[in-house]
This record gives sequence, structure tokens and C-alpha cells, in this order.
Amino acid sequence: MDFANFAEGFAASLTLTNLMFGLLGTILGTLVGVLPGIGPALAISLLLPVTLTVDPTAALIMFGAIYYGTMFGGSTTSILLNAPGESGSVMTTLEGNKMARNGRAGAALATAAIGSFVAGAIATGIVAMASPAIAWIGVRMTPADFFAMMVLAFGTVGAVLGQSVIRGLLSLSMGLVLGLIGLDLQTGAARLTFDVPKMTDGIETVVLIVSLFALGEVLYVALYGRLSPIDRNAFKGFATMTKSDWKRSWGPWLRGTAIGFPTGVLPAGGSELPTFLSYSLEKRLARKKHDEFGKGAIEGVAGPEAANNANAAGAMVPLLALGLPTSATAAVMLAAFQQFDIKPGPLLFTDQPVLVWTLIASLFIGNLLLLVLNLPLAGVWAKMLLIPAPYLYGGIVLFALVGAYVLNGDTWEIWVALVIGLLGLLFRRFGYPVTPLILGVILGPMAEQEFRRALQASAGDPSILIATPFSVTVYVLLAIVIAIPKLYALWKNKIA
Repeated sequence: MDFANFAEGFAASLTLTNLMFGLLGTILGTLVGVLPGIGPALAISLLLPVTLTVDPTAALIMFGAIYYGTMFGGSTTSILLNAPGESGSVMTTLEGNKMARNGRAGAALATAAIGSFVAGAIATGIVAMASPAIAWIGVRMTPADFFAMMVLAFGTVGAVLGQSVIRGLLSLSMGLVLGLIGLDLQTGAARLTFDVPKMTDGIETVVLIVSLFALGEVLYVALYGRLSPIDRNAFKGFATMTKSDWKRSWGPWLRGTAIGFPTGVLPAGGSELPTFLSYSLEKRLARKKHDEFGKGAIEGVAGPEAANNANAAGAMVPLLALGLPTSATAAVMLAAFQQFDIKPGPLLFTDQPVLVWTLIASLFIGNLLLLVLNLPLAGVWAKMLLIPAPYLYGGIVLFALVGAYVLNGDTWEIWVALVIGLLGLLFRRFGYPVTPLILGVILGPMAEQEFRRALQASAGDPSILIATPFSVTVYVLLAIVIAIPKLYALWKNKIA
């Protein structure tokens, strides 16, 4: 860990301007997380065009605060409305809503807020210590090694997410195709432009992300969702915990952190897996003490919420150190970096150390702001659930289309956004995951570049792709990740 640059970055993050952007990001993140069906990826993508004129450091600090804020905001919806604000809060609904119905909404919200803080603080500390070491390894990786890492991300995310492996891989393939549109960076040849001059620049990543998440979500809700008011559990006052609640929560907080952080570092696709594992573990451990699970056990809120936040922090390690996103939100964060001509990866810690350490330091500060804001203001956030859905989704469409237009000041981007929005609708309607598509669009050109570099270094010999122990290990790991679920299913059917 570079303590000198970390201290400088911490001082930079404490400037009034950066603190204000961190506070704004925390408020916006929590606000958006509270609203049903809107997750961190959509929140950040909607704000990407807005920050084009903002200083890169301030913008990235705000994005980091939004990232953490949305993770907590989703728990409010899960507890009070029984509707997760984002996918990582699904497990929280099982016990959190039961607690709210039993008159213990304050305790559920408090253990979610404090658990998010504890997990975020521990995980961010690990990010600060682990990222430079991984970056040091990354500097010594060959193009073939980087290509292997990207193939690992493609394979695991494509195979793990969605209702089937085929759908995940088809989504990934669509993303790779979209990433090819435009001029070849090396040869200058036009690819998939269909003689349309405006397509030679490719599809703006920001437009694609905003359209998939925002317009796709709005169209799906309008056609197949429910826009009528939803009953919610009333909550007023402060989120507080009793001495017994504290005693029962600290263990799940720590165990949830231990589960969530590693799964965030690995390309597992998001926070659904660690929150499920945490809930299952707490349910198994609680059987020996009491039988409250299914009736409102506080452990069922504390563990998954800690795992959710730790997972979010863990995704920052490969993003900052290697430039590899392991989730949809991390992919949007990568687009935020690219929008300011900042390339995350091994050289980021040497080329722009103050920037990266300011971002990491701001995660600590944002996490503290999150706790300070959410404990006393939990009742205020709950009132956000009263916003009529037509107004909410109408505002999202407005932000999405204005954001697409202001990128280049061209109505062409609006038409592209509408087409991509229809694609997002089809993905939602037929159960195709969006994350593999996003990773395909962003990582596809990068993987192609590393592939070409590897073959150029070996004069066209493809054996260079498996010439290092690292690349071989990565491909073996990919084979194991894909094969084990299939083998387990066969074994289980054979026993049955």
C-alpha cells in the first residue's frame, strides 16, 4: 500500500468540493436505490452524461458514493415494500419485510445500514491494500494473460447469469457484435456500419448502457409491469437497534463481509450469489439457537446486506487494478473512467496515483456519510416510495433521452437510444441477462486488441495464448467454473 499517495488522496477527497460531490452521490444513490426496480447501474448510467463538464476526480467520487448508496437504498424498498430496489436486495425481502410487518422496521433498517457500513469499511480497506499488489502483478502480465482474463470474465458471466447458459452466451455474443461496430482501430476498415457514415464512430457506450437499463426497464414496466400504488409498511422516526439486536447482528455482518468480498473480486456477475450464500449460512447457523427464520430473523437481514456491500467493494479491485469489470455496475464505472480518457489497469497506480487514491479514500468517506445520513433519515427515504410510478418512469425516460442527445448534440443518438431500448425490452421480456451484453460491448474491443498483440508478438503462432502458467491456470479455472454446475446436476439426478 502506498501510504504517501493514500494520504495525499485522502486530503484531496476532504476538500469542500469533493466532499459535496460525495454527499450528493450518497443522497442520489440512496434515493435511486429506494425506488423499486432501479439499481446502481441505472443510477450511474443516467448521471454519466451529466458529469461531462465536471472535474474527473469529483465525478468519480460521486459515482463511488452512488455505488455504495444504491446498495443500501435497495434494502429500504425490500424491508418496507417487499420489493427489492436492486437484485442484491432480493434476499433481504425474506426476513426484512417480515420484521417490518411485526413492527420492527426500525431494527431491520438499522442493521441493514450499520451492516452496510461495517462491510463497506472492511472491504474498502482490503481494496486499498490489495489493489496495488494486483496492479503490480498486472504490470508483468503479457497480452495473452490479459486476453485469458477477459475470456474468463466472458465465460463465467455468460454462463452463470440468466435462466440458462445458452441465453447468457447469446447475450454475450450480441454484446461482442455491437462492440465491433465502427472503424477498426488498427486497419481503419469499417465494420458493420452498413454504409451509414454516422456508424463509423461506433455506438456510444454511455448511450447503450443508459438505453438498455433505463429505456428497457421503462418499456418493460409499461407493457408488463404494475403501475398501480403498492401497499407499504408504515415507518416513522429513527432506525434503532436493541442490545439483543446488536448481539445477534455482529456475527452475520462479519460473515457476510467474508462471503461478499471474494465473490466481488471474481467475475461472478453480481451480488445475487453472495447474498444467497450469506442467507443460507445464517439460516443454517440459526437453527441451533432459535427458529425465527421465515418469521423475521434479524440475521437474515444483517448477513445479506453486509455481503451485498462487501461484494460492491470487491468489484473495485479488478476494475482499478486490471481494468476488468466483474459486474454490470462495475462495467458502467469503467465507462465512466473511459469518458474522461482514464484507463483503469496496472498503470493507473503509477500514471495517476493521486486520482486513484483519492477515489479509494472517498469510498471510506462516502461509506461514513451513508451511515450518518441513513440512520436518522430512514423515514424520509421511506416516503420516496409514495412517488407515482408514471411520474417516476416518465422522468427516467426524459433523463435518458436528454443524456443521449447531449453527448454529441445529435438527434442520431436519440434514435440509437430508442433502438437499444427496444433491445433491452426484448431482453427483459424473454429472460436474457443484460450484464453479459454490457461486458461484451466494453471488453470485446479490449480483448480483440490484446489478442492481436499476442499474435503479433509470436508472429502468428496461436500457441502463445497458452504459453504462460498464468494463462493456462485461467483457462483451467474457466473450465472448472463452467463444468462443475453441470456435473453436480448430473450427479444429483443420478442419485434421485
